[in-house]
Amino acid sequence: MNPPATPGVPGQPDPRRDSLIDYPCAFPIKVMGRKVDGFVHALTEIALRHDASFNAATIELRDSKAGNYLGVTLTVQAVSRAQLDALYQELTSHPLVKVVL
Repeated sequence: MNPPATPGVPGQPDPRRDSLIDYPCAFPIKVMGRKVDGFVHALTEIALRHDASFNAATIELRDSKAGNYLGVTLTVQAVSRAQLDALYQELTSHPLVKVVL
């Protein structure tokens, strides 16, 4: 079976059909880390590097039950899988981040 063709490019796969995500879209990313000064600011800077239109006012915060950890939801404007992959890579490699979903 041949991969679906890219519109206008014979024989090239169509990356839009290789994803369950319909780009562009608002895409929430949940990040968990220790509740320390600078954590949310660091996440905001990372989000802005991957989405120049990121609005920090949309960040959602949730303390853990004991208050030692902070759950942060960042909603970015996703335009491609490559963008999301790079964003996840940078988030997961940050020393303050424990989990990215």
